[in-house]
Amino acid sequence: MSGSPRPLDPWELLLTGPETGVLHVGLAVPLSGPLALTAPSALDLAGLAVDEVNAVGGVDGREVRLVAVDSGRAPAVVAAEAAALFEAGAFDVLVGFHTSDVHRALERVLPPGARYVYTPPHEGGRQRPGVLRTGTSPGEQHAAALDWLVRHRRARRWVLLGTDYVWPRAVHRAAHRALAGTGAEVVGEALVPFGPTDMGPLLDLVRRTRADGVLLSMVGRDLVTFNREFVRAGLDRRVVRLSGALEENGLYAVGGDGTGELYACMPSFASGGEGPDEAQLALEERHATRSGPSAPVVCAYARGLYDGVRLAVSPGGTRRGSRRTAPARLALAEGLTLREIPGLLTA
Repeated sequence: MSGSPRPLDPWELLLTGPETGVLHVGLAVPLSGPLALTAPSALDLAGLAVDEVNAVGGVDGREVRLVAVDSGRAPAVVAAEAAALFEAGAFDVLVGFHTSDVHRALERVLPPGARYVYTPPHEGGRQRPGVLRTGTSPGEQHAAALDWLVRHRRARRWVLLGTDYVWPRAVHRAAHRALAGTGAEVVGEALVPFGPTDMGPLLDLVRRTRADGVLLSMVGRDLVTFNREFVRAGLDRRVVRLSGALEENGLYAVGGDGTGELYACMPSFASGGEGPDEAQLALEERHATRSGPSAPVVCAYARGLYDGVRLAVSPGGTRRGSRRTAPARLALAEGLTLREIPGLLTA
């Protein structure tokens, strides 16, 4: 990441003592685990957000600096460390992009008064005061995309496949409701642990149920592994796949897709397409100016984190009720590009 320094190590910061005249933003990003492939994009865009704030004088004259927390570890480990760091004064506000089991653990243990912005698509449900979720809920994210695929791709028999934690379970509940409203049906369902070594049983479920649509609620590395095995099994040209976690880093890791049957529903896409997202294009231009031609892609997770950092340091930005949900968009994988299908904005 060029431009501003990389995020501070929180424990080193505590050894030297908090810096005066500095607003410290805890940045909980998955530096390890299934979502680690998105970390370069996330770190770069958080850094851009900080550079832009500091370029206009910071926050009330205070320089903004990032303090890194690896949110790719076990939920209890991440939550305990973040709570201890907050209590010790290592950061003033926390901005997080990670899985929703980590999100729930953080909500439970952060001390009263802690401000926390959670930026990716979320699991829905109640939230405690001081917590702001800026992503979409499962229904907001998936319902219109499922309806479009039932109508336009004639995908009427669906298998729901995900990892066994809170967000995929919530996605499955929302998908049951959405598909029932379209006249389609759920013919199979499975939740598996993180890091499954054998995708065979999931592929067998797709074959056995004669599914013509698969909704995928795996993330990061696991989503990449499943899609690779799906192609090897020869299912990719006759079964529609829809994912609420597929972004450009994951598509690159898969090696792209040329089947015309792999879709993603996310808040933004790097490539635009017909009716481009002007805010996305402007952000990509500023990012390229800052980080050069080898800069990581501005995926949806990274853009959400950029917006979250800007929101966290704005006056009153983390007050409960100031929720800013980006609309869900649908895109088709074309090679290494996620090409947005125009006209599907749902929030």
